[in-house]
Amino acid sequence: MKEFEFGFSRRNINPPMKMGLAGYFNTRIWEKVLDDLEVRVAAFRSGSQQALLIQYDLIACPPEMFQLLKEQLKKAGFGDMVLLVTATHCHTAPEVRRGRGGFEADYLPFAVEQTLKAVRDAVADLTAGTLEQGVGLEFRCSFNRRFWMKDGTVQSNPGKLNPGIIRPEGEIDPEIPLLKFSGAAGKTLLLCSICNHADTTGGNDVSGDWPGWCRRLVEKKLGAGTMVMPLIGCSGDLNHFDVTVPGMQTEPAEAKRIGHAYATAVICGLNSLKPAEPEFSCRSSAFEMPGREIFPDELAEANAVMEKYADLEFSQETARNLTAEDFAAKKPVVLKYFAQTLLERANHPKVFQFEVSLLDFGCGAVIGLPAEPFVACGLTIRKQFCFGKTALIAILNNGSGTGYLPNAWNYGRGGYETTPRSNQFSVHASEIVQHVTALLLKEDTCGGGGA
Repeated sequence: MKEFEFGFSRRNINPPMKMGLAGYFNTRIWEKVLDDLEVRVAAFRSGSQQALLIQYDLIACPPEMFQLLKEQLKKAGFGDMVLLVTATHCHTAPEVRRGRGGFEADYLPFAVEQTLKAVRDAVADLTAGTLEQGVGLEFRCSFNRRFWMKDGTVQSNPGKLNPGIIRPEGEIDPEIPLLKFSGAAGKTLLLCSICNHADTTGGNDVSGDWPGWCRRLVEKKLGAGTMVMPLIGCSGDLNHFDVTVPGMQTEPAEAKRIGHAYATAVICGLNSLKPAEPEFSCRSSAFEMPGREIFPDELAEANAVMEKYADLEFSQETARNLTAEDFAAKKPVVLKYFAQTLLERANHPKVFQFEVSLLDFGCGAVIGLPAEPFVACGLTIRKQFCFGKTALIAILNNGSGTGYLPNAWNYGRGGYETTPRSNQFSVHASEIVQHVTALLLKEDTCGGGGA
């Protein structure tokens, strides 16, 4: 059997210049750093099989940044390694998507340069390692954010204590699959996959949100020589808001609370770890994703809105100043924004380049999925397609950028995630991603017990 090796490294990616923070509709220029942002790199090798797992404390690694990264990796001699590039989807990190408010082009080469430094160190750190698999559980911190309402529609984020709420539209995934790699002298890499949105801090300060708190607390518990990668699983329809109770849930203290809860769940999950023989292989599958289909009733409604609010002034600058409250209230400017976006999508259809990545360790796997799938997509892949593997999912894979991947049945019910503004991709995107993933997994079906 070929020797299995792993290595890891990290670098700071706090913005060195003033720029906007990503994640909200309005532009927010950062004011101070609450806690550091990182790029974390794990390298894996077994014989000719080589891969890099790269995670950013950013909203995403968008196509422009991913292409720059690939070019620089190739120049540096790492072009033959399979890539799984993901992000925590943090909403208090630099805006890296060109065209969004607060974007600063010089940040992209800075982040890529920091990544290359971490890649070089991670590859140089490759040494023999062992593998353990397990699972943690945390039920209290995530909620499905789409609700059936008394008027028969589905509404996203309807607000706390809203009397019109009947029940959540979907489910959550409370499991936290774990893969722990150990080497000499206490060298430890822990991968965990948590299904929730990293949008709890709010405000105008730089922060890694709850994934940062979770990572730091678990690393402190495990001791020196440790790196934790809190991968974000399928959570396009999840967040941390409990609508059954009043109170503020967007502040640094909330990020700390949730980070502590997830860290506790991960630490408790360490007791479930069981040794396994690593049988490493890696591969990826690139494919084209059709753009969002625009249906006749949607087109008619958009044209009606544009006609009704023809005198309402609207620009991209207006869109950048919209708030979540504006969207919830369905203000005329929001309706016109959605209608205008739909018409642009209809008149200029696109095809998107997606990729699913697989780091297969035999008993377990890390699967990189594009964009932001809903939780049901991840549950189907982990439970139905993974043949007993301890399967960790990481979203926003390899330059796919942001954008929701609802299930086909979510369309026509309501909620902003299914609109062309928030989802540029085919209504069948989730099913297409699942199909590609199933085929990729079938190339090697060795299994074992796991989550």
